[in-house]
Amino acid sequence: SFCTMPFVKFENIAREWRFKWSTENDNASLMQAQAALEDILADVSSIEGVSSVQRVVCGGCQDFKVITKLSEKAFKDWEAKSFEPEAAFLEAVKKIPGVIAVETQTYTLEEVKLNKKDIKKAQEKKEKESAEKKDEKPAEDPAKKLKKVIKEGGKRGVEIEGAADMGGLQFFCTSVDEPEGDLELLKESVAAMNAKSDPTEEERKGGSGHIGKMVFSAGIEQLAIVAYVPEEKRSALSCEEWLQKVVSMFPGGKVVSGAADVSTGCIPTDSDKGVFPLKIRESLILEANNFLRKLGLFPEDDGDDDDEMVFGDDDFPSA
Repeated sequence: SFCTMPFVKFENIAREWRFKWSTENDNASLMQAQAALEDILADVSSIEGVSSVQRVVCGGCQDFKVITKLSEKAFKDWEAKSFEPEAAFLEAVKKIPGVIAVETQTYTLEEVKLNKKDIKKAQEKKEKESAEKKDEKPAEDPAKKLKKVIKEGGKRGVEIEGAADMGGLQFFCTSVDEPEGDLELLKESVAAMNAKSDPTEEERKGGSGHIGKMVFSAGIEQLAIVAYVPEEKRSALSCEEWLQKVVSMFPGGKVVSGAADVSTGCIPTDSDKGVFPLKIRESLILEANNFLRKLGLFPEDDGDDDDEMVFGDDDFPSA
């Protein structure tokens, strides 16, 4: 039924008559079939709305087909008349010795050849898509990406430890680049920050597991956030409550997983509402600090510098 194909646009419908002929007796059945067609060809050609009558003959598979194409409306009118002279033609060919498999079929038949203008448009579109595909950044190897995330997190852990110790901070809020908004990778980054530092290593990593933190990572689709509260500070601060306050600042923000030690959340990009990860990141770091301030867990802002306690990527040149 054509109504089951709403995605296929058409204006014309064709009726096909087909059968197979035999090569015996010097293709006698083929010649008789051609004669039968000629007998009714004028009648078929004069049907109201007929745009073409085509004959298909295959010498390899011995197919003989007659395809009559009409507009959709004209086809319905012809159908109401039982496709006259279909019955007479089919009856005639069935009587021909060597003719078998006499069948009919109805289908849509459209001319889809493009004009010069449309050909140019299609080619330009294809070239543009091809160019965009070349410009696409190839997917990075997951193992290499994780290695970069851990390396960045390890370095940031050392920097957080030093900055917090100098400022006498119990908590620290910052952002990292490598996870690119991926929550699982951001968790790995925070784990690397918290990893116990090995003093025997040439390059120190981690070492900030005793410092509570909220870490942000901006991606194209979302701003990923991981909050961490060390065991000795959990009586003073709920990790999930802290994160919930931050993600609730923008539409769609949610806590993805909540726990006493580590909670994760995200805020999706919403271009209609002007919510972009990079744009909102710094204001949320301030919000996270303000929440701590109300609990007496973060130094009071003396008003001289609104950004005094906001640490982003630019504050850590070695990252």
